[in-house]
Amino acid sequence: MTVTRSRARVGVAAGLALVALLLAGCSNDPLAEQYLEGSGKGYISGDGTVTEVDEADRGEPIAFEGTDENGDPVSSADYAGQVLVLNFWYAGCAPCRAEAPDLEKLNTEYAGTGASFLGVNVRDQAATARSFAETYGVTYPSIVDTDGALQYAFAGTVAPNAVPTTLVLDTEGRVAARILGRVSEPAILDTLIKTSLGTLPEPGATSSPSPTPAAG
Repeated sequence: MTVTRSRARVGVAAGLALVALLLAGCSNDPLAEQYLEGSGKGYISGDGTVTEVDEADRGEPIAFEGTDENGDPVSSADYAGQVLVLNFWYAGCAPCRAEAPDLEKLNTEYAGTGASFLGVNVRDQAATARSFAETYGVTYPSIVDTDGALQYAFAGTVAPNAVPTTLVLDTEGRVAARILGRVSEPAILDTLIKTSLGTLPEPGATSSPSPTPAAG
């Protein structure tokens, strides 16, 4: 079951209860349908929807490969066994520019934890992608996908032609979640990553109280 909910209704205060909120209702994915019908409408403005896919419904792992802005080869095999955050963007996209610092902050926080970030530039040449990374301090690589090969690889599952779009792939390389539009609330993406890593506390869980020091 694919579960969709408007980001505007999922506040930061929801925090650890995000999964429970998303499971409250189901809907179809008209953007994915539009992409697959081949209507040629091009890029779609993101509407802020946050979607999670139940583990049983994620299908097969999605393999991909490409070349990053520095000319280095990149493939899904490089991230085997990791949670991977894929961000589809291009330099002329204002929401992409706005979310870049938040994505880089999360990338830094998750370094060495089993979660990695990878950009997918859907329009620009490599030089433009490099300039963007330098301007906004982005340290993770981006695949230059001007031929649309990587976008096509994900077309059967989601509609990444809506830019920006951020996907969270689970440790098996399957799409576990999607944020359609700007990541304006990094806490939501943080929660989605933790869910895929299995490090999200159960709703209602509390930390154990610190022991009281013995009287001297």
